[in-house]
Amino acid sequence: MLDRTRQLWDKQHRSVGDRLPLFEAVARAIEATTVLYPGSYVDVSPAFVWPSVTFVDVDRRADRFFRDAAGVAELVAEHRDGPAATIRRIHGDYQQPLDLHEGSFDLIVSLYAGFISEHCTQYLRIGGHLLVNSSHGDAAMASIDPRYRLAGVVIAGGGRYRVTATDLETYLVPKREVEVTRESLHQSGRGVAYTRSPFAYLFERVR
Repeated sequence: MLDRTRQLWDKQHRSVGDRLPLFEAVARAIEATTVLYPGSYVDVSPAFVWPSVTFVDVDRRADRFFRDAAGVAELVAEHRDGPAATIRRIHGDYQQPLDLHEGSFDLIVSLYAGFISEHCTQYLRIGGHLLVNSSHGDAAMASIDPRYRLAGVVIAGGGRYRVTATDLETYLVPKREVEVTRESLHQSGRGVAYTRSPFAYLFERVR
């Protein structure tokens, strides 16, 4: 493994914390094999859990990171039980058409990377899920997208995560009366303030 590969991963890990418990909690809650992670940077932790992950990022450091395929595979093997994961990386902008088949993924991960649901939902199969947080407004964007329904929320505490589908009607309720539209979300570039704020949301694609 190249030194810079390890350095980039260590810096990412220190910055965002250990996301393995998050992805393990999601894996317990839904059936997924193929995962798409736009705006991933160098966060390879979904490959610790799922057998096939496609990473998409335009950042040059991420490109250099994934070019060290042997090093990335070694890093994943250190954290993964069972057979090796299939890893694909696309160096590109997820807002542009990707060389991917429509409806070919079980899960899309949208964490801190913009309006991924707006640009990548076509790659998610009907019945698949979107894991999304409120950063940059993507959870709010998914909430007004008729292709989605809220299927669960991710609750965090003490470094642990759990997914629940209880009292979902009490989530995505704005603190103040406001019309949430695609235009308003693009204009603000941030999420909506809700009365309840889980770590993330799980939306199911229904159409």
